[in-house]
Amino acid sequence: MADADDVRRLALALPGTVEIDSEGFDFRVGNKGFVWSYPQREPGKPRTIRTDVAVLFVGDEAEKQALVLGEPDLFFTVPSYDGLPLVMCRLPKVTVARLEELITDAWDMRRPPE
Repeated sequence: MADADDVRRLALALPGTVEIDSEGFDFRVGNKGFVWSYPQREPGKPRTIRTDVAVLFVGDEAEKQALVLGEPDLFFTVPSYDGLPLVMCRLPKVTVARLEELITDAWDMRRPPE
């Protein structure tokens, strides 16, 4: 299964990727985020950076819902992400091959046009 080191290795292998200094991981291409650590927020508690959960750009609400509804053990969302084309992925439950596909797709949607 995957972890934060896999996210870092896969993201940095993609052209133009920049890692932003953060408590966890945060990757951008063309100044647009495509994968980062989940900043979990619970009422009355400080924000916790979860490096076991990756936030991925998925392009649109239809893709987000397909992932969340189709594989709820792997993907989830939270109310603060409503209306945003972002999904959370539980890294310990995803294969490295699948994570590579997800990260590459997110990067491809966010990279500047050639």
